[in-house]
Amino acid sequence: MSLTAQTYWAEHAWVDGGVRSDVVIVAAANGRITAVVPGSPRPPAGSVTLRGLTLPGLANAHSHAFHRALRGVVQADGRAGGRADGRADGTAGGETGGETGDEANGQVDQQQQRKGAPDSFWTWREVMYGVADRLTPDSYFELARAVYAEMAMAGITCVGEFHYLHHAPGGARYGNPNAMGEALIAAAAEAGIRITLLDTCYLSSGFGAEPNEHQLRFSDGTAEAWAERVSGLKADGNTRIGAAIHSVRAVPVDQLATVSGWADEHTAPLHVHLSEQTAENDACVEAHGFTPTRLLADHGVLGPRTTAVHATHLTPGDIRLLGHAATGVCMCPTTERDLADGIGPAVELQSAGSPLSLGSDSHAVIDILEEARAMELDERLRTRARGHWTAAQLLRAATVDGHAALGWGAEAGRIEVGALADLTTIALDSVRTAGPPPRLGAETAVFAATSADVRHTVVGGRHVVRDGAHQLVPRVPQALAEAIEALHGP
Repeated sequence: MSLTAQTYWAEHAWVDGGVRSDVVIVAAANGRITAVVPGSPRPPAGSVTLRGLTLPGLANAHSHAFHRALRGVVQADGRAGGRADGRADGTAGGETGGETGDEANGQVDQQQQRKGAPDSFWTWREVMYGVADRLTPDSYFELARAVYAEMAMAGITCVGEFHYLHHAPGGARYGNPNAMGEALIAAAAEAGIRITLLDTCYLSSGFGAEPNEHQLRFSDGTAEAWAERVSGLKADGNTRIGAAIHSVRAVPVDQLATVSGWADEHTAPLHVHLSEQTAENDACVEAHGFTPTRLLADHGVLGPRTTAVHATHLTPGDIRLLGHAATGVCMCPTTERDLADGIGPAVELQSAGSPLSLGSDSHAVIDILEEARAMELDERLRTRARGHWTAAQLLRAATVDGHAALGWGAEAGRIEVGALADLTTIALDSVRTAGPPPRLGAETAVFAATSADVRHTVVGGRHVVRDGAHQLVPRVPQALAEAIEALHGP
């Protein structure tokens, strides 16, 4: 990605699993690291100084870019008479969970409202649909470009975009069948970050049910038609193309193998929303007699290139199946707590053999450091014990294992010769991070820093964020505000 070679001098850097000081990092014109030299007390002539702790670039392994337009909106009072979406009836379905029917979930919501209970996961989806219905390739590009610029400012150098907005509202096909996906690829390039476009197969609103009016634009009709369309997407130095099964409710069981087969044929990552809501588990057992995890296992979906997203409500047998297959799990703690999903069994999953990655999902916040911190702190609340992961282990989830889940393998997530020159520098002198010695830089970054402490972001040797300012997208807050306002208009 870099046009010319560039040398950086990092005050402190996370190298070989520890903090090193006075580190020279040389990025070649091809965007890869050609030298890492700790103990260089003075910056070389012509080098760029990175003050703070420089980490490998952060990977955001699960994103729905358009959900950024929901921030704040879905936090409005959800009690009867004060709904965020202006509805009073509470009718809704589930986005990543498996519902037994929209009508049934609406009845549950009405009961909750009569009790004065807060809004639910299911009614959240109705607000989301209102945004999704308004998006076009042009407006999605504008929104995603701003969202990905926000990610760069949060130290994210690679995003996994779980993409299912394929067609026009009502299901009409664009002249270019991949217009929406290509808008996301272009948005990431302009924002200066890498993308793995996880093109998602989404065919059903529930087990055996046709897509509803909102979901028609998500559906290709069949998995074969999905595979034909996604095969037209092109990877490049900034882009990987992956596959996704939206959920076991959204892809009929007889079509799962087509999606996983496409991923196998193209050696591509395969992601799937899994057991985020108990309703998905209940509906799957009713329809098939198995949990969603067992259903995926029996149809060849699990494996080391597969990542299950959320995996919140699992049986011990589910955990064993995922771990035995070395299936990765992407935890999204800020979304899972925002939607009241629950706390997933991350410790048990990792112990069983599943590598962990992290994602900001609905973008209630975009802060991978917070996702890493939340995974540990949520587990402390659940178990009333501390120390489930070290800072180094949490950084691995945010870097090495996150990039692996997105199909970048050993190319990214490390500061070492041959790796992509993707770097994130965290300030160690802000009001949040000042005080601890540099040798505790990893602990400071994970347990105290936020995205506001990201000082520099380098992608492929190119300085994308310098001293907290994005170098490619001007006035990022304004770009976000304008793109979002256009979607909430009359």
